[in-house]
Amino acid sequence: MPLTFADPSAEAIPLHLVETEALDSFLGDLPPRAAATARTLGFSGALGRSVILPGEDGTPEMALVGYGSASERARGRFHTAAAVPALPEGVYEIASGLPEDAAESEALGWLLASYRFDRYRTQGTIAAQLKVPAGVDPVRVEAMATAEALTRDLINTPASDMGPEELETALSDLGQEFGATVTAIVGDDLLAQNFPMIHAVGRASPRAPRLLEMTWGTAGPKLTLVGKGVCFDTGGLNLKPGSSMGLMKKDMGGAATVLGLAHMIMALELPLQLRVLIPAVENSVSGASFRPQDILTARNGETVEINNTDAEGRLVLADALALAAEDPPDLLVSMATLTGAARVAVGPDIAPFYTGDEDLAAALWAAGGKASDPCWRMPFHEPYEAMIEPGIADLDNAPSGGFAGSITAALFLRRFAGDCRYVHFDIYGWQPSPAPARPKGGAGQGARALLDALPAALGL
Repeated sequence: MPLTFADPSAEAIPLHLVETEALDSFLGDLPPRAAATARTLGFSGALGRSVILPGEDGTPEMALVGYGSASERARGRFHTAAAVPALPEGVYEIASGLPEDAAESEALGWLLASYRFDRYRTQGTIAAQLKVPAGVDPVRVEAMATAEALTRDLINTPASDMGPEELETALSDLGQEFGATVTAIVGDDLLAQNFPMIHAVGRASPRAPRLLEMTWGTAGPKLTLVGKGVCFDTGGLNLKPGSSMGLMKKDMGGAATVLGLAHMIMALELPLQLRVLIPAVENSVSGASFRPQDILTARNGETVEINNTDAEGRLVLADALALAAEDPPDLLVSMATLTGAARVAVGPDIAPFYTGDEDLAAALWAAGGKASDPCWRMPFHEPYEAMIEPGIADLDNAPSGGFAGSITAALFLRRFAGDCRYVHFDIYGWQPSPAPARPKGGAGQGARALLDALPAALGL
């Protein structure tokens, strides 16, 4: 669903963002009638509060939206969006109170507050529209908002309607929109073309596994995005308990986020060569399931001992990363809802990432704050390499002991990235409770930070 700004020619209601500490000064500058109305309605400048002040004819003359205090704003993001659902129908234009360095984030938050997942149930719509604030690039912000809506829609869709074939359709639709080329390797053709671990993970499901690929752009630096597309994860023969299986429709969140990032790149016509690789599978249970203690041989020849069939995401990513490394890009990115250990480390709101490139790490750190897309660097801790080497095979897909689960998974993936400049994101892909501009449900993480970091990372 496209999320867009109001028609720039539309008549708009002036909207003022008012900090709590500036409330008395602001009201003191208003006509006495307007100031008295604001006080009577209890407007305090608190985050999420709003009032409409009528003119003498009773029609809205201006809107006041609380912008809280600096300390309150430091504990969240998309502050203006908190008031959007309560604003009456109309077009609004921010007239004062918007810090220049927050303009893009607040504009994006307003658009994201309009998102609704209405495939299965009619949802109420947001009637308040925003004119593009001064200094904001509408094409860029609308691209980010629409990309996030795409990611959320894909994650929110249950596995009954979002299997490997439907994920292929989503990629094909995206490719068709921007003139990209999309191909798929399906079922037993994966074995014929040497993607044995993607096939092994997906072969138990009647929904055929596949490797999806999209290419776009013919000039500029090469960027390859790899997204985990496990459309549902039962855990395989190491079956998850019901309490852990409930959110497994989101286990393709890495693929959904990669599609969102690809949308932004193509919509903004970045001067680069884009390649997207998505191993799309369903990790099911049947007589064809791969088993604990099986040893699989990956595309690059590495052997992998299976010590837990519920650590399947790194297996399918490994084959895709090995393919990516055969034509080394200038930057290789993987995104996956990979480990619970990452959530224990940083919670659901932060996207941890791994890279050995100091300049890229610095760019991502800075971009996360600027793009309201918080990221945190985690270490490729070399001493833990021994933990992923079981002895009977080259690699162990699920080291015992329970320590450093996100780090060992990242080290496992790095073995397949060759000599590429590489960054891996271990995301959650889900908003567990509603927040301004972020309803409960699917959520993209890391994509906007990457978008913001790409110019520095690739010299664009």
